[in-house]
Amino acid sequence: MKIALTAVSKGRAGGIVPLTDLVIESGRVTITTAETEQRPSVLGLIAVGRMRPDSGTVTIEGARSARRLRKVAALVDAPDVNDPAPDVTVVGVVEEELMFAGRRADPLSARRWLDEHGWRRLARTPFGQLEADDRIHMLLELAALRRGIEALVLVSPDRHGGDPRHWRRIADGFAARGFAVLVIAGTAASTALDAHAPTPRARIGRPRIRRSATIRRARPASAAPLGTPPSPTGGILS
Repeated sequence: MKIALTAVSKGRAGGIVPLTDLVIESGRVTITTAETEQRPSVLGLIAVGRMRPDSGTVTIEGARSARRLRKVAALVDAPDVNDPAPDVTVVGVVEEELMFAGRRADPLSARRWLDEHGWRRLARTPFGQLEADDRIHMLLELAALRRGIEALVLVSPDRHGGDPRHWRRIADGFAARGFAVLVIAGTAASTALDAHAPTPRARIGRPRIRRSATIRRARPASAAPLGTPPSPTGGILS
């Protein structure tokens, strides 16, 4: 599965998202940099087909189909779009996501799911107090519960602190399971990753667009996107 963003931009003269090219493919992690308050979430919304770019095209397998894209791509932890409320407990967030995934959604089922992943100790913890690694891994796993998802778009994991190499390893694990993974991070985190283990990066603004090294593909997993409520950035597709 391949998603391509070609010469996309958002805002007057690209003020929100400048001219950008990206390719997201199954079994591969792509890392792109995005700064400013709005830009990471807006780029993520465009990448999953939930916001129209003001210029350029977004295609899946060479075809322009926002409807299909919304069915196969999950937006994960985008600020002010679908990041969990910080005061909701972990078990509450899991209950909600189990419901969206069409599974039994009650406290007992949520605790069982947490048990399966080694997170039972965190059940009563407010989501905003989770360590960065637990938060990122948990939200990606919850996104992977839904039927039909092939791409995961993780937004600004570096805002939670921690070592960027950790969330890179988590992203690599999902790519190894067959997902196409896009991580939208800040320049500092991307630079830190380059310093430790140089690999190609995708960056906003043409022509400096590159992709990370290919990861061996595994059998694709089934899942679907986390819910995406309306955003103040505008232009979200229904």
